[in-house]
Amino acid sequence: MTKTIRKPNIWISLLPVMPLHLLLFITFTFFISTAQTSIAAPANKLLIFWVTSNETNTATIDHTPWQSILDRYLINNHPSGINRFDYGAVSATDRKILQDYLTNMQQLDPRTYKRSEQKAYWINLYNALTVELILESYPVVSITKLGESFFSFGPWDDKIATIQAKTLSLNNIEHGILRPIFRDNRIHYAVNCASISCPNLAKKAYTSQNTDQLLEQGAKEYINHPRGVTFEKGTLKVSSIYHWYKVDFGNKDSNLINHLIKYANPELSQKLLQYKNDIEHDYDWALNKP
Repeated sequence: MTKTIRKPNIWISLLPVMPLHLLLFITFTFFISTAQTSIAAPANKLLIFWVTSNETNTATIDHTPWQSILDRYLINNHPSGINRFDYGAVSATDRKILQDYLTNMQQLDPRTYKRSEQKAYWINLYNALTVELILESYPVVSITKLGESFFSFGPWDDKIATIQAKTLSLNNIEHGILRPIFRDNRIHYAVNCASISCPNLAKKAYTSQNTDQLLEQGAKEYINHPRGVTFEKGTLKVSSIYHWYKVDFGNKDSNLINHLIKYANPELSQKLLQYKNDIEHDYDWALNKP
């Protein structure tokens, strides 16, 4: 059984003696906090429009502009082992390069490309859109502070891209296209949510040639880092990604552990093999800045 880690609310015992305005404020804060800790991932909901592909098309999509942004602003040797993005250093010129790249990507019809080209296209688009969302509001402490609605927990449902006259959100791309079409749970190691607990934003733009290699690398890096998988006082604690998307990892703790073992280093693998108790999970939404 997977358990959510929750901190006890010390304010509850003080509620009867608090002024009404303070009580209302705390109630609202508790509501938002509860919504955040109990966040649930959207289910796969295939967007049929994007299923088509052309396996005879040998053309490739140019992701060089996105690679140039990664080369200049992604810090992939941070001592924490977590890739950071230097949002505050992005120049006006490079911001324009990113925006032009996003415009060009949205002018394409990905359905005319082969499947492997589509997979790289959607991953790069998702990650580039996420970086642009942060830059639009920077400085910001967390992506969860963004969103068009006052009650939004992040911008994932906002319509931020238009492709072939279809408006799309980040959730549409991840849960309507990437997850249901490609059925590859390693997708979770590729799409980046600009947060400390998220799998690393890859230093290489995805292409039809390197996608499988990058997905394997992303899985190994994440699972062998404490924010992905760790033991605390003998208890297994994993990233909340494995809770939100449990269905993608076999829908049972035993299947999840088998997945983790596949990529774990020998020491971690041995611990996982012997583990039979509850699994806890946690997530840090702080921005992945330097």
